[in-house]
Amino acid sequence: MTILTPARDARMLRPERQLHTVIILAKSPQPGRVKTRLTPTFSPREAAALAGAAIRDTLDAARSTGARTLLCWEGAPAPWLPAEVPVQRQSGGGLADRLDRAFRDCLPTTGDRPTLLVGMDTPQVGATDLSADWGGADAVLGLSDDGGYWAIGLRRYQPGLFAGVPMSTHHTGSEQLDRLVSQGLSVHLLPTHRDVDEAADAIAAARTAPHTRFARTLHRIVATPCDPSQLFDTALVGGEVHVEDEQGGRGTPLAVASWRRLSAVDEIIVSRCSGPVLDIGCGPGRFVEALAQRGLPALGIDVSGGSVVHTRARGASALRRNVFEPVPGEGRWRTLLLADGNVGIGGDPRALLSRCRELLSPEGWALVEVDPDESVDLRTRVTLTGPLGRRSTPFPWAVVGATALVRYAAEAGLLAVEEWRLEERAFVTLRQAA
Repeated sequence: MTILTPARDARMLRPERQLHTVIILAKSPQPGRVKTRLTPTFSPREAAALAGAAIRDTLDAARSTGARTLLCWEGAPAPWLPAEVPVQRQSGGGLADRLDRAFRDCLPTTGDRPTLLVGMDTPQVGATDLSADWGGADAVLGLSDDGGYWAIGLRRYQPGLFAGVPMSTHHTGSEQLDRLVSQGLSVHLLPTHRDVDEAADAIAAARTAPHTRFARTLHRIVATPCDPSQLFDTALVGGEVHVEDEQGGRGTPLAVASWRRLSAVDEIIVSRCSGPVLDIGCGPGRFVEALAQRGLPALGIDVSGGSVVHTRARGASALRRNVFEPVPGEGRWRTLLLADGNVGIGGDPRALLSRCRELLSPEGWALVEVDPDESVDLRTRVTLTGPLGRRSTPFPWAVVGATALVRYAAEAGLLAVEEWRLEERAFVTLRQAA
């Protein structure tokens, strides 16, 4: 499709010339700096690996067109960059400034040198897409499904084509098109493609181009078991995650929704706390937030980075910490919380309760939620399963009722002083043994 300016018609379009240059606008694939929207489904390191594969696929496609290929690069150089591909450092400023500079450095202000700029977000795009006929137009624009654009091409440099165009919005593509036309350029629209921004986009790109490095990298990552905290973080942002025991099967959904808001039972738990309070396995931080709102000093700890982020976003304090590692205030905590079955952490309730005894002040107590079936005493290994069929490495867990907990507590030097039930939930209060 070719869009004509008012001053042009189809008879005025110039004869087509072969593509002269492909510019690839890319950023060094460093963990935590690229493809951050792929997390937490993928770890920062995995997201960086996918970004690197996407850049290499795009380089292959560009070089296959036969056109001169230029890499417009930000960040530290990657060791796999082809020595024969010139690398030009991206200028400072926003994306609009960098696009303008890339074309200004490569194009004359007169003449005819078809130059296409493509990003690093479309590994499914091949040489045929990049060398598509411009239909004689002054410019080409490849729109993206998300409202942006994946490629833009010009025959000559013209100032003012990018300044003020809002980047990274749902209307960037349409506004860029309007700007090109308003500057008197005829524009040919390339096929629309889907940028890889989120996990679903990565799947779609791999399915579209299954023989790319990107697709192979994605399949290798998905087939490799990940850390359980990664899938827990995925659940916190709405991903569907299930818990499987050693017998396998789909298992039960991870009950993240119930960990976001205080229930009536949770309110009673909070009322039984005295500060300072340590919430072990705090999840998204509902208890820590509620305690802080009541003026009680409280800290949440969790091995999940997402849990820490969510807790801090509530205005509460949290650390990414394993309870068996050093914890601030050891021996001075007035209340310990082990809610939501977190007495199963580590798969050894006796060891966990011994650790709790080290953390408690002499006059402190622990509020422990146990299984409603007081006879349960199970030690197992569980696996989390999540989007894309991702599986975690198995990790030890325990499920105990009140009877077993009282016994383990005694062995750990803690005394059960109260057993209580609210609705369908069961709890045991523990104190330091004399």
